[in-house]
Amino acid sequence: MLSFQDVSTTLRDTLRLYWLLIRIVLPVMVLSRVAVELGLIDLLAPLFAPLMVMVGLPPELGFAWLASIFVGIWAGAVAIYSLVPVDSLTTAQVTIASSLFLFAHAMPVEQRIVQKAGPSLIATSLLRLVGGLFYAFLLHTLFEATGWLQTPVAPHWVPASKDTNWVAFVWETAEALLWMFVILLGLVVVMKVLRKTGLMDWLTKALAPVLRIAGIGAAATPLTMVGLLLGLAYGGGLIIEEARKGHLEPRDIFLSTSFMGLAHSLIEDTLLVVALGADLTSVFVGRLIFAIAVIALLARVIDLIPKQAFFRFLFKAA
Repeated sequence: MLSFQDVSTTLRDTLRLYWLLIRIVLPVMVLSRVAVELGLIDLLAPLFAPLMVMVGLPPELGFAWLASIFVGIWAGAVAIYSLVPVDSLTTAQVTIASSLFLFAHAMPVEQRIVQKAGPSLIATSLLRLVGGLFYAFLLHTLFEATGWLQTPVAPHWVPASKDTNWVAFVWETAEALLWMFVILLGLVVVMKVLRKTGLMDWLTKALAPVLRIAGIGAAATPLTMVGLLLGLAYGGGLIIEEARKGHLEPRDIFLSTSFMGLAHSLIEDTLLVVALGADLTSVFVGRLIFAIAVIALLARVIDLIPKQAFFRFLFKAA
């Protein structure tokens, strides 16, 4: 049975972590909204058209990718079918576009959280953008060579445009922040229960072989799994907390947050893009294997470069 001290400590830990994330997330959300209102996304979208053609997508989807990067994966999902008619896209194209959204979405918010944990903002942002483009290019090459998924897309759900006025934005933001607190409270409780019952040690041992391939240490394994399953904001927030307590090494923090950047929110986001018509194997299994391979390679590179280079280019003090 939980004592008053347990409840008090849990609430205090949750509020401390929540306040930390609020100070990171809220200003960036507002600035991103201002950028949308000022038309910056419309201005920049044509610059991304050549990249879309490179991965086999209509140039118009450059706007959808940019919207997902600045606003979130839902913005990309809404934009994809509002820019291009459903009957003009193949399952392969929707899968490729969805992969771009999955690798790089809501980056102003998520990358600020990553930066707060210590890793370089530029290095981890480039990893997500370039990694997503490279994976999309690999998919495009595979689909073109094999003829796989070249049939017209049959989405289970075509999202309608949402209200975009400031009143709706304030309401949706307040709702999102409330749910963030609820989820954080649940995570803190779960983490404490796992530690007290010894299940944390069991979970770490069970998952360690997979993440060991990627070069991530056992101490960061449970927190990495939170990010992989629920989202980078929650996994990154927990990593910030553990880093401040000195429980994690800089190398593990960098690899863990980089891994989460390439593959996070595997449940919710995957279900969303599959509903749009994306191929499940490509956006889930393929994405996860690709992320493990990239982080494993990155871990070997980190082990080879001098520590001075690591702390100069890849990791800075939180």
